[in-house]
Amino acid sequence: MQDMRAQYPFAAIVGQEELKLALMLTAIDPTIGGVLALGDRGTGKSTAIRALAALLPALQAVEGCPYRCDPDGKRVCSVCQERFSGLKTTKAGKPKYPTVTVPVPVVDLPLGASEDRVVGALDIEKALSQGIKAFEPGLLAAANRGYLYIDEVNLLDDHLVDLLIDVAASGENLVERDGLSIRHPARFVLVGSGNPEEGELRPQLLDRFGLSCEIKTPTDISSRVDIIKRRDQFDQDPDTFIKDWDEANYVQQTLIKNGRRRLAKVKVSDAMHFKVAELCVAAGTDGLRGELTLLRCMRAKAALDGKNEANLEHLRQITIPSLRHRLRRNPLDDSGSGARVAKAMQAVGLT
Repeated sequence: MQDMRAQYPFAAIVGQEELKLALMLTAIDPTIGGVLALGDRGTGKSTAIRALAALLPALQAVEGCPYRCDPDGKRVCSVCQERFSGLKTTKAGKPKYPTVTVPVPVVDLPLGASEDRVVGALDIEKALSQGIKAFEPGLLAAANRGYLYIDEVNLLDDHLVDLLIDVAASGENLVERDGLSIRHPARFVLVGSGNPEEGELRPQLLDRFGLSCEIKTPTDISSRVDIIKRRDQFDQDPDTFIKDWDEANYVQQTLIKNGRRRLAKVKVSDAMHFKVAELCVAAGTDGLRGELTLLRCMRAKAALDGKNEANLEHLRQITIPSLRHRLRRNPLDDSGSGARVAKAMQAVGLT
């Protein structure tokens, strides 16, 4: 579940510009998919991902709903339908659900979690004490409308990988066991981190991430000094450190809020559509998810920058993390995937 300990401020993170941008873009447009952060141990991948929670604007949810249904959404879960079947409706015919403001969930999925813990299962306590079959929601329910974070995602058990692929594709979790048949919403941004030296991700799961970021140990001395000084200050007095960075964090939170409001207004010209397709052909990406991710990221980056139209600079900034994990393996080319994407960008005049 969401960590209640003091979280390191997002704005205080030194470097990791690619990862920070990726996380902010998914906060503006969750349909981008998710974020994969692969790199050296001890480089603050988990810190950056968990720090995102404090930046996310709060949600409006149906009061008492175990899945935090959107009161303005097209559909609500079966629990809400049953509880509020007699509610008055608006002029548009939508029920007037009682609402509550809740924080955006950022849920950790531990590597050793059982399938019951992830998908949910029969509530044993109610079954024994009251003799009724009741559903106890799992981590997928807890992450609905938020973020599901998996540290060491490349070490995740295969059966959980298959499960996540199915849920990520449908946006729903179906549980049929112990005499229960439950279907509930499970739309979340999947965020994973790991060290590629310890194992590779299955291609099916890798393809579900919208963005892939490479995290490297900084070699610049001044950056390393800044990182360890700030971390030491946080460890010594987290409350004061967080307060010192409140204003900077608020600025970034405001950028996300404004970006969400602007997103629907951002236009993408036909010329930019052609450039996106040309780029994916040059890079040799499989399928069309590359094009769709580029379009969504480009639009979100324009919204983040306060622009009403996406341009080549927006495309240039998000191309490598959008495509580096979508390239076909080439045993004759030992250059990194980022370098291969850069070559494709150069071939289509994007550098």
